[in-house]
Amino acid sequence: MTAQPGFTPHVMRLGSGQRPVLALHCTMAFGGAWAGLSKMMPDLTVIAPDMPSHGRSADWDGSSDFGETVFQASLTAMADTPMDVIGHSFGGMTALRLAAERPDLVRSLTVIEPVFFGVARADAPETLAQHDAKAEPFRKAIEAQDYAAAARSFNGMWSDEEGPPWETLPERTRAAMTRAVHVVPDTYDFLYEDTAGLLAPGALDACTIPTLIMRGALSHPAITATNNGLAARMPNATQSVIDGAGHMAPISHPAPVAKAIAGLLARA
Repeated sequence: MTAQPGFTPHVMRLGSGQRPVLALHCTMAFGGAWAGLSKMMPDLTVIAPDMPSHGRSADWDGSSDFGETVFQASLTAMADTPMDVIGHSFGGMTALRLAAERPDLVRSLTVIEPVFFGVARADAPETLAQHDAKAEPFRKAIEAQDYAAAARSFNGMWSDEEGPPWETLPERTRAAMTRAVHVVPDTYDFLYEDTAGLLAPGALDACTIPTLIMRGALSHPAITATNNGLAARMPNATQSVIDGAGHMAPISHPAPVAKAIAGLLARA
C-alpha cells in the first residue's frame, strides 16, 4: 500500500479547550462536520483533517492507495504525545488502524459506525449481503462513471433515515459529495478484505486503549454486526447506541454523542 506522494491534508481546528482530540470524518463529509460536536464539548480542541478529495484538501490522485494516504495524513495531524481519537464511518476505520499500529499516540478511541465490513462478513454474512444488495445502484453508477448519480445513491444509503432529500441539499454540498465519491471503490479491500490486518492475532484483540464503539439505533444490520464483533474482540471496549439516530449520528445528534464520548474521556 503506497500513500499519495506529497499529500498534506487541510486541517481544521474547532474549539479552544485544553484537551486535543483528533476527529476523522466520514466519506463525502469534511472536517467541519465536527462543528456541532465541538460546541457540545468546550473542554476540547478538535483537530479535524480533510481526507483527499474532501473539504479543502487536494484531490486523490486515483493511483495511490486511498486508505494508506488517509492513514499517513492522519498521523501528520497528531501530536507527539497521546491524544484522544474519534472516527466516524471510514474515519472510524482509520481510527481503528491508528489504535492498532500506533497505540503510543492514542489516549482513547471512539469509533462511530465504523464500516469494517470484514467483521460483518466473518460474524454475520447475511447482514453484509443485505448491505451489498442495497448498494447495487451505487455500484452501477460508479461503473458508468456517473459520479453525480453515485453520490446521490451513496448519500441515500447512509442518510435516508435522518438526512434531507438530495434535491433539497445546497448545490455546493451536492458538488462536494460528487467530487469525493470516486474514492469509494478504492476502499473496498481495506474495508472488506482487511488489508491492514486488523483482525490478525495481536492487532485489535491486543488493543487495551479505552474504547467506545457507537452506533445509531437505526443503524444498518451490517453496522450492528460490525460493532458487536469489534466489542467482542477488543478487551477494553464498551458500546453505546444513540436513540433515534442513524449512520450520521455525530452530525444529526451531537448532544447524546458528546455525552457518550465525555464518559469515555473521563476514564481515559
